[in-house]
Amino acid sequence: MARKNTPGDENVAPAAKQKKPKKQRWYHQVLQVYKMTVQNEPNARWAIWGAALGVFVLFIAIGLAFQSVGMTIYLGIIGLMFGLLAAMFVLARKAERIQYGLIEGEPGASRAALGTLRRGWTIPEEPIAIDAKTQSYVFRAVGRVGVVLVTEGQPKATAKLAAGEERKLNRILPGVPVHTLHVGHNEDQVRLPKLTREINRLKGKKLNRGELAEVNKRLNALGQVKLPIPKGIDPMRARPDRRGMR
Repeated sequence: MARKNTPGDENVAPAAKQKKPKKQRWYHQVLQVYKMTVQNEPNARWAIWGAALGVFVLFIAIGLAFQSVGMTIYLGIIGLMFGLLAAMFVLARKAERIQYGLIEGEPGASRAALGTLRRGWTIPEEPIAIDAKTQSYVFRAVGRVGVVLVTEGQPKATAKLAAGEERKLNRILPGVPVHTLHVGHNEDQVRLPKLTREINRLKGKKLNRGELAEVNKRLNALGQVKLPIPKGIDPMRARPDRRGMR
């Protein structure tokens, strides 16, 4: 006996036949980054492909110097691979610069840049101090070099906020280095694209694992300021997947 269709049966089959979204491969991400980069900086394509061609030609020239067809072919294959790596490197740097340019000046841009730091850093999502009137913020990063305070906004307001945070940290974390970097365009400030590089260059006393854990424990006990501001755009999300490129 034939089974009668019940209400809603006609929707079951189409739902069951729906295909799962295709997994995005690393080369899809690279293509997206390339399109975004060329769209914002049309001349970037010449630098990207010029780097690849230059490396390839260099290896071919070395192969021809040996006056051997086999060696030329072998070095040509190697040159092709290294040429693609050179193109990837130039593309990543171009994309990073463009993304920093897109978020520079936006609330939370410094936090987005801090998110590109390598492992070993503890960075709260929200600012630890704010001046709502001037839209000035202080963000914090904790690593082996100590505590790094990063400010963005109106210089006078950020200087006042940072000074207050420094006094607080020196009181609860005696002996722990405290560094302050001001993000901006003035001579005594750090440009957003160079923020992580300046942090990695910081020198001084290095904290061991035990000391670093104790510092984070004390800071977590203080809590943090809650502020509904955009968290910014992580520039690294617009770069090629490094694991996939490897």
